[in-house]
Amino acid sequence: MITKSLPNLFTIGNLFLGIIAIMLAFDQEYNLAALMVIIAMLLDGLDGRVARALNAQSEFGKELDSLSDVISFGVAPAFIMYVTALTDVNPAVAWIVTAIFPICGALRLARFNVVEGTPGYFIGLPIPAAGGVICTLALFHNDISTTFLLIAMLLVSYLMVSTVRYPNFKKIGIPKKAIWITPFVIAAAVGLALWKPEQMPVLIFVPLVLYALLGLKKNVRMLMRRRKSQVDSEDTVSKHL
Repeated sequence: MITKSLPNLFTIGNLFLGIIAIMLAFDQEYNLAALMVIIAMLLDGLDGRVARALNAQSEFGKELDSLSDVISFGVAPAFIMYVTALTDVNPAVAWIVTAIFPICGALRLARFNVVEGTPGYFIGLPIPAAGGVICTLALFHNDISTTFLLIAMLLVSYLMVSTVRYPNFKKIGIPKKAIWITPFVIAAAVGLALWKPEQMPVLIFVPLVLYALLGLKKNVRMLMRRRKSQVDSEDTVSKHL
């Protein structure tokens, strides 16, 4: 029973940290709030792997994971961005942009649950990566213009519901014999994060942005190939006329 419940405990931990992140942001502890989202990303990456390793996958776990992700990587990052950078913006604009992000995240998760994707790829930017980008980007609010932050938030929201393909690293499994190591990995990650609370979100920001841009690069390359193929086909047809 405990073995079967272990993946759900990781998911609940993810949800718990998302809620804590919102409360920390409300108390103006922005670095710690972003850290909670990042640690929640670690738990989110482990729950599915642990479930597969223990053969404990279930529809209940899948739905719980989606609901937790909406809070931890949709609502929490949007709230962090709002309280750090958007409170001085026109209220209507700030509210709409802030609301669009978790809404797109929920749509992304709903599509993921019902539409079979391409093997080895996600369709649309995964919400944990999107949430990580937004909550860490918010920490640069003193160095980046508010207009850029609004545009970035809308762009990341669009990427979640787009058809851009992103590499799926979740299929990389954990050997059953190595599951006992995961609590120590989590403890080490939490310890490192709490030891360097100001540097960790900034360090995580770079790979997350690169991952988000990777999908755009692949999509642009695919569109260029498709365009070239279309032009070649038109040239072939014109030669035969």
